Amino acid sequence: LPSLMLVQARSQHDFEGTVSLLEQRVSDAGWSLVSSTRMNESLAKHGVEFSPRIQLLKICKAAYAERVLTDQRQVAALMPCTIAVYETDDGHVMVSKMNTRLLGKLFGGTVSEVMGGDVARDEAVILQGISG
Repeated sequence: LPSLMLVQARSQHDFEGTVSLLEQRVSDAGWSLVSSTRMNESLAKHGVEFSPRIQLLKICKAAYAERVLTDQRQVAALMPCTIAVYETDDGHVMVSKMNTRLLGKLFGGTVSEVMGGDVARDEAVILQGISG
């Protein structure tokens, strides 16, 4: 099931380049970068030293969020959309996210229309050219 719920691809860019490119693509696609969290720094604040690097980009498009939240507010637990950039143990840079198309199908209705349609299409544009 995890292989269905998560989509991942190897980036053709280095870690910082991948994060920077994604941040730009998010903006270009008309989305907002809600937050960008370096998990290693966050964990270190709690006494946990962790490497390799992981960065979470939380993104939102207000018009899409409004449509979903108007119809099914409980889906707020899955918002905002998150794109993870992480390093593997062998030094590759990976990008992962939830399979929003499948998630939409599981909920049906407005969630399917928005997350399975609009969000999935926009995410594909944002991620275009990241993997080789």
